[in-house]
Amino acid sequence: MKTTTISTLLVANRGEIACRVMRSAKSLGLTTVAVHSDIDRDALHVREADLAIGLGGARPGDSYLLMDKIIEAARATGAEAIHPGYGFLSENASFARKLEQAGLIFLGPPASAIEAMGSKSAAKALMAKAGVPLVPGYHGDEQDLQTFREAAAQIGYPVLLKATAGGGGKGMKVVERDSELAEALSSAQREAQSAFGDGRMLVEKYLIKPRHVEIQVFADQHGHCLYLNERDCSIQRRHQKVVEEAPAPGLSPALRQAMGESAVRAAQAIGYVGAGTVEFLLDARGEFFFMEMNTRLQVEHPVTEAITGLDLVAWQIRVARGEPLPLTQQQVPLHGHAIEVRLYAEDPQAGFLPASGHLDLYREPAAGPGRRVDSGVQQGDQVSPFYDPMLAKLIAWGENREEARQRLLSMLGETVVGGFKTNLAFLQRILAHPAFAEAELDTGFIERHRAQLLPAPGALPQAFWQQAAAAFLATDAERQRADDPHSPWAARNAWRSGLPAQIPMTLVCGDVRREVVFDGMAANEARVWRQGTTLYLRWKDEWQAVRRFDPIAAAEAGNAQQGGLSAPMNGSIVRVLVEVGQRVEAGTALVVLEAMKMEHSIRAPGAGTVKALHCSEGELIGEGAVLVELEVQP
Repeated sequence: MKTTTISTLLVANRGEIACRVMRSAKSLGLTTVAVHSDIDRDALHVREADLAIGLGGARPGDSYLLMDKIIEAARATGAEAIHPGYGFLSENASFARKLEQAGLIFLGPPASAIEAMGSKSAAKALMAKAGVPLVPGYHGDEQDLQTFREAAAQIGYPVLLKATAGGGGKGMKVVERDSELAEALSSAQREAQSAFGDGRMLVEKYLIKPRHVEIQVFADQHGHCLYLNERDCSIQRRHQKVVEEAPAPGLSPALRQAMGESAVRAAQAIGYVGAGTVEFLLDARGEFFFMEMNTRLQVEHPVTEAITGLDLVAWQIRVARGEPLPLTQQQVPLHGHAIEVRLYAEDPQAGFLPASGHLDLYREPAAGPGRRVDSGVQQGDQVSPFYDPMLAKLIAWGENREEARQRLLSMLGETVVGGFKTNLAFLQRILAHPAFAEAELDTGFIERHRAQLLPAPGALPQAFWQQAAAAFLATDAERQRADDPHSPWAARNAWRSGLPAQIPMTLVCGDVRREVVFDGMAANEARVWRQGTTLYLRWKDEWQAVRRFDPIAAAEAGNAQQGGLSAPMNGSIVRVLVEVGQRVEAGTALVVLEAMKMEHSIRAPGAGTVKALHCSEGELIGEGAVLVELEVQP
């Protein structure tokens, strides 16, 4: 097969993956093209591209999912190839086929391979023929509740509902008992339809304490296929990966080979080309079961790059050109250990609800050996509710696992994010946990150690408020000295002639307001960042945003509408499940909100009557907006 020229590459994605792809493409001398929605016009991936084309809209369905517009952008810029990244159109067989018909190169597998693995139920049948072990489950065409009820009863609870066309935790629900099945199935189908345009489901046995181990495979157009070792992705929340590492701790060479060869058989069974990931569940007895194949590059591919020294995006481009794989299976390196964490805009204390808003403060860890940051944001960016809430990936490499763990902890300690809630402190607690240090990993890790990983916030002590007051005074003094370095008023040491040194101050952190009398004695030993009128102070690994109390703003807020159940985040209303005057019980779902491609139910805190509705289906709402007024029964 002759090689094909690729000089200009369009990246049909956004965020850190778009930036990542463009950097590799530029290293090969390619011109890069970014596409963007209206609200992403100033995003980092747009600023890093050589050329940029607007797609319009805000939601993915009005921008990044518009196949014809992306093809038009490629033609307008002279791009010969399109890289889909992950998410959006990366596993869309129709898109791959449209590109082929348009004479464009798709940096991914053939449409037939995507179709083969795009339906999880069909993929199971193919894997059974290829001799790949499967988890017991139902993968048929019948999609009614009774069919799933009978299948779940035969499999045995707990079971896992999964979208046949999905991935990334969308359309996935764990069901513990029969009474939960109907609601879970309905919600999973809606999520799947919204995320993938396909609401079909399958159900499988939910294994107890399994590990999630996946194999990176790569195939060229000449029939060669190999595996690039494995990754452990067991630490997950809501079925989405949080921490990934390579190689998987504790795997023997024989088990690695067995899983790798099974993954290669899976890829060869569908005529695969390019980068792909075969995901397995590994139980405590060392038995592994095929879960799914992602026919694209994975979020966690950097840990594979770290232990092999390979650039997988560059490999994708070379394979798309028609070049053969540069290595044989025996030549694949495995050096050291790498760990990656995903930094998300989300609130772990509120069930990992996604967050959005203005990125007031953003500082990445310092560069250095064994340190890597893949990010798609910069300070000042607006994080939208319409896309995945991941801000960046932090990757550390070491000669061994412990060195990588300690290095990543240091990187997290240097990271600063301000403007909304993130999972930064949560990630630090995971890496610092003794069970993680001992590699005691399985998919129930977070839930099992919830008390240590998600401790109750508790009240901020007096020492915190004194540190905040000291930091405000110190940063005020710095500004004053910058304006007039010789002014005596630049000194903020609380000195008074013949009187105790005291400075009163009213500070606000979250919903707490505190009168603080700074005595001039407390040394400010905390890490702080001053951004405008907001002080970010690190306290017990959490970055707390502190402001001086503004009585005018407080008065205005007091006139705002009070009461009712509010939106915990920006998003859109998927369903309104109640009517005015309807009586409800505690825990009843009132409204279903969609944000970051996931559904979240707003439930009644107690029994009562719906007094008023302030939202309608399809409406876009902002965080804090009152959705339902509920007259709670005394």
